[in-house]
Amino acid sequence: MRIAQVAPLIESVPPKHYGGTERIVSYLTEELIRAGHEVTLFGSGDSVTGARLIAPIRRSIRKNEQCKDPKSLKKTVKNR
Repeated sequence: MRIAQVAPLIESVPPKHYGGTERIVSYLTEELIRAGHEVTLFGSGDSVTGARLIAPIRRSIRKNEQCKDPKSLKKTVKNR
C-alpha cells in the first residue's frame, strides 16, 4: 500500500528534542515501512527516515534562523 505521512514543520522527524507529534509520525512511518508499505513522509529537510522524504523546507522551523516567527514560513518556502 502507498501511504503519505504529513509531519508538522516546526520540528524534524524524529525530533532531536521536544516534539511529541513528530515522534509519533516517525514511529508510525518506520513501522509501516517494516510492514512492507511504500511510505512518503512530508516533513522538514533535516528529518531522518527510511521513507521517501519530500521537504518543503530545508530545516525545521525551530532550527531555521530565518524563521523566528512561524508566520515567516510562507516567505521561506516561497524563496526556496
